[in-house]
Amino acid sequence: MAASHLLDEREDDGPNSGYHVMVTIEDRRRPQTTPTGRPHPSSVMSSGDQVDDKPDDSKPTRLARGFRKALRKNQDYIRIPVPRSSRCRLPSEWWKTGIAFIWAAFNLVLTTVMITVVHERVPDKSVSPPLPDKFFDYVPRVEWAFSVTEVNGMILVALWFIQWLFLKHRAIVGRRFFFLQGMLYMYRMVTMYVTTLPVPSMHMHCAPKLYSDSHGKIKRVLQLVSGGGLSITGSHLMCGDFLYSGHTVMLTLTFLFIQEYSPRSLLWRCYHVICWFLSAVGVLFILMAHEHYSLDVVVALRGSPHNHLNRIWWSRVFNFLEKNVKTTVPCTFSWPLSLPSVCFKNPCKSYSIVQSARDE
Repeated sequence: MAASHLLDEREDDGPNSGYHVMVTIEDRRRPQTTPTGRPHPSSVMSSGDQVDDKPDDSKPTRLARGFRKALRKNQDYIRIPVPRSSRCRLPSEWWKTGIAFIWAAFNLVLTTVMITVVHERVPDKSVSPPLPDKFFDYVPRVEWAFSVTEVNGMILVALWFIQWLFLKHRAIVGRRFFFLQGMLYMYRMVTMYVTTLPVPSMHMHCAPKLYSDSHGKIKRVLQLVSGGGLSITGSHLMCGDFLYSGHTVMLTLTFLFIQEYSPRSLLWRCYHVICWFLSAVGVLFILMAHEHYSLDVVVALRGSPHNHLNRIWWSRVFNFLEKNVKTTVPCTFSWPLSLPSVCFKNPCKSYSIVQSARDE
């Protein structure tokens, strides 16, 4: 019995999708043998027969015709599903991305609540003047610098959002971004609560304290959320959210994701340089505006590879989000909205090799 294997490259969209190997089994009869193991005399040529060693031009044609005839007569098909392992190595799992987004939004809102709470504890600048800062000693304040910082931050966020929309694996990248953003703002909320610093400069005008006015505090929280926590929108009039700088977090985080999930060609490297320039200028202008202490910016930028916080509870949450990601996420792009792939499939290509053999 001889078997010839045909590989059908059709892919299905079902749960057990993958390649299918089509095995064609061809049955040939072997020459009969005697009990001694020798071929039957009828199958052996007589001594008087002569063998023609000359090449016969009709042999290839007869062999091809005989093979097609045997293929039509004695054949069977066995479908062997071969799972395509690479399909499940980068699952989208949008529900996990939704959880990460809720986590980030929850911490952003909770941070605004904490700012409202800390604002009531900030000492008056007439009682507790700004702390000494070496950068402020050598660089005078530039009034319009903080507006440049916030404009640069909005540009970087918009660029990252557009780039993220066109990523093929946007679900995986999105939940990574939202999870890290939520973690950074959660730790920022903790640091500003445990250490309340006085205002960094005498030019700052803080909103009046509300003390026990809960209704007024809720209105301030909603105002801060609606304005994106930006000073240029007139929504951020409270003080106390100094350690560490939220503007520095967003400027740095968006640039790092832009750089990480984009190609390394010359054109894209120019794009990276522009984004780096926007981020660096934004961070520098925070200090030039005297809106944060130098410590606030340094703490927001610094990350230690030996940080023991990497081995506590949130690493398990991150491992849960990344559990089914079995390989490095490639930097590939696709349209955010596309037609279903079934519209472009040609059913006539199924088993084309076998059908062509039968038709002949």
